[in-house]
Amino acid sequence: MPRKNTPFADLLFQAPWWVSVITSAITYLLMGHLLPSIETDNQLINMVFKALAVPAPYFAIFILLIAPFSFSNARRKAKQLDAQKSIETIRQLNWRNFEELVAEAYRRQGYRVIEGGFGADGGVDLELRKGSELTLVQCKQWKVQKVGVNIVREMFGVLTASNAIKIIVICSGKFTQQAIDFAADKPIELIGGNELLSLIADVQAEPNMEASKEASCPRCGSELVERQAKRGAHAGNTFLGCSAFPKCRYTE
Repeated sequence: MPRKNTPFADLLFQAPWWVSVITSAITYLLMGHLLPSIETDNQLINMVFKALAVPAPYFAIFILLIAPFSFSNARRKAKQLDAQKSIETIRQLNWRNFEELVAEAYRRQGYRVIEGGFGADGGVDLELRKGSELTLVQCKQWKVQKVGVNIVREMFGVLTASNAIKIIVICSGKFTQQAIDFAADKPIELIGGNELLSLIADVQAEPNMEASKEASCPRCGSELVERQAKRGAHAGNTFLGCSAFPKCRYTE
């Protein structure tokens, strides 16, 4: 899905609190003093410039009020990242908090991050900028299903139509072998659960992350994955099932 324009207020909300303070001051000086003091040969333009002095304080106050919300939002995201202990705590996050977690991790790596907020499946979720280089990020908070080649192929199409240098597809689980093979010779980085743990642990204020423990099937030795019952008396409940299903039907 093509990237949509992010509203100006949302950009300020995501930015550090002091950005709103500086923007508020600039807005007030520009609208309240600089533009009204300009005299041109066009009387209509002069009237418009002078009229800007009236709403200038209101615009400045509106922008300034974003600062405490931006500060609170930044604190919440920082605490959320530092509180993560394992892949299980990460998988318990909803899709929006998962995107915020990834955004905060890259923000601590020195990237300027723009969060999308387009919904649970909205194409490009994050834009990472460092210098003049742009990287796109797609987050998949899939607890059971592996991320397949169709998703990776779709993101490659988005990358081709953009001016980004690469695209990152990141999930809390795993990718299918087809997805890995497709991305191998392209500017696509696939980050699964284990890589995500390392990414979070590297930027935590105090490393709090436990090593990932993958359960194995006692019958065939394959990995046990979390699934959700879709029918029967336990519909809606989660359980561990063998990844080799239907060849192996072990559950616990």
